[in-house]
Amino acid sequence: MIGNEGTLLDMYKMMVLIRTAEETLLRLFEAAEMPGFIHSYIGEEATGVGVCRALQPRDIITSTHRGHGHVIAKGCDLDGFFAELYGRATGTCKGKGGSMHVADLELGIYGANGIVGGGVPIAAGAALASSMTGDSRVAVAFMGDGATDIGPFHETLNLAAVWNLPVVFVVENNGYADFIRVADHQNIERIAMRADAYGMVGETVDGNDVEAVHRATTAAVDRARRGEGPTLLECVTYRWRGHYEGDPQPYRTQDEVESWKARDPLKTAEARLIELGLADAALFDAIRREAASRVDASVAFARNSPRVDPTSALEDVYTDLEVRGW
Repeated sequence: MIGNEGTLLDMYKMMVLIRTAEETLLRLFEAAEMPGFIHSYIGEEATGVGVCRALQPRDIITSTHRGHGHVIAKGCDLDGFFAELYGRATGTCKGKGGSMHVADLELGIYGANGIVGGGVPIAAGAALASSMTGDSRVAVAFMGDGATDIGPFHETLNLAAVWNLPVVFVVENNGYADFIRVADHQNIERIAMRADAYGMVGETVDGNDVEAVHRATTAAVDRARRGEGPTLLECVTYRWRGHYEGDPQPYRTQDEVESWKARDPLKTAEARLIELGLADAALFDAIRREAASRVDASVAFARNSPRVDPTSALEDVYTDLEVRGW
């Protein structure tokens, strides 16, 4: 499902799958069946899908605490994804990571991260390894707008520019850093402007338009793969839900939320597909039913999977690989 020449219809199907998975997770969480915290990705699907569609399977991503959409778009096995969130042994991280720490190294998913901006230097490190080995892989670091205020963000962008690393820094500017409006924590018009300080390309796109995100990411990835260095890509979008499930959201109005819901990335893609003559209401219904069936099957798999054996807690903590050069 990942490729450089993805179609709008394929990207729409992936967005529907992510939306369906997230809506299902919310129901499970509200029913007290899903453990842990849930940070919903609903409303931001076009960014994760548009970015990951521009990548090759062997390319690398690092994610955030709001990372479900990223890892599903990159190709994470849906059974393993739900099992991980359920804390079951069949999860992608053997049930030990949960919602904020989904990873699959074989798919280039180097982990969601509960630390704000924590994946930014990890992606640059992966890009440095690619540069040193010449394997032509590109790394993408997803982050929120709040992550662009922390020290490691600026240190990483500086080194990535100095070393000309094949990395794309994707800022999902969803309007809020936790509970703080962007205008209250940044005194700049656009986050992409910060690229100027490090001599790299910076671009702002409509993060609710999957085609626009895909085009901009494709250009950034192509530059990186040609050895032309990193890009800072700002995708302006909006999270429909609170920072976390249960957030009372006193910091914004319902009118504001509804105004952004009118710019639903799925509806935008549907309108475009109809305009191009590629789909109609019947096809959209069929796609939604297929997504629901896939998600239901994965939930059933997770529910029926074995729980984590407590005696395995210390497994995978250390590596027995020889580290050369030390």
